Amino acid sequence: MKWIFVLFLPLLLQAQTAPPAQNRFVGNQPCRTCHPDVLLNFYKNPHAQQQCEGCHGPAGEHVDAHGGKATIKAFSVLSPAPILEACLSCHSKDVPRANIRRSPHTEADVVCTNCHSIHKAATPRSLLAKPQTELCYSCHPAQRAQFEMPSKHRVNEGVVQCSDCHNPHGSSPSTSRMGSSSAALRPAFDNEEPCLKCHSDKRGPFVFEHPSVRVEGCEACHVPHGSTNAKLLTRPVVFTLCLECHNGAGTFGRQNTGVFQTPATHNLLDPKYQHCTLCHVRIHGSNADPNFLR
Repeated sequence: MKWIFVLFLPLLLQAQTAPPAQNRFVGNQPCRTCHPDVLLNFYKNPHAQQQCEGCHGPAGEHVDAHGGKATIKAFSVLSPAPILEACLSCHSKDVPRANIRRSPHTEADVVCTNCHSIHKAATPRSLLAKPQTELCYSCHPAQRAQFEMPSKHRVNEGVVQCSDCHNPHGSSPSTSRMGSSSAALRPAFDNEEPCLKCHSDKRGPFVFEHPSVRVEGCEACHVPHGSTNAKLLTRPVVFTLCLECHNGAGTFGRQNTGVFQTPATHNLLDPKYQHCTLCHVRIHGSNADPNFLR
């Protein structure tokens, strides 16, 4: 008996140290048995050419175990990092997603599956889990309130969408003067404010530039989402907004000429001088007059 044990000892040791059997690919057909609701219309999905195991990994063990999230790459139980890596295995070459790793969403552990639903999307475009406005408002309630103000961009009415101005996958810090990468802005004309997509007449270049427009950008005077003031202005009375800069301070602007002080002939107690843009109509820049007059 002793010699039999010695004889078979190498075989026992080999069995203990043998590597586990490799998981295997089984194709889409077994998936149809348990997930018919997913696969019924999946042929319309842009991920259909990838097949199930392209995202979920080999499903041999999953089939053998008759299901269970522990035997498959189940995105519902994955942490943010592996979800991002799985999606970027195909989408990393897309230019709009080039900055996703440093986007404010990724830094807050908001990843692809928080906004996109691959199997049961609410919108065919971008496979969003909810309509875009509802989806963005679920995390940005302050902006929802701003879009209810009297002067606003008509997002709730469906005229524009959040993604017309913002890139949820992140933007370059040098995209524009407005908020850099923290606002995830989608630039117009490669590197300018998204406002200029619609307001292209304000773009220039102008012979006579308004330094605040060129240096600080639109948000120097306007609130981008919504305001209680006309024209989305940051202040209710125009001259109080202008006086934030036009106080006689020197060394400002691209030509270092300073900010012109309001002349003595302008009595700001007189209502006609409280609406500067009645005369200075080309306030965003002019090709004819350095004072932006008509």
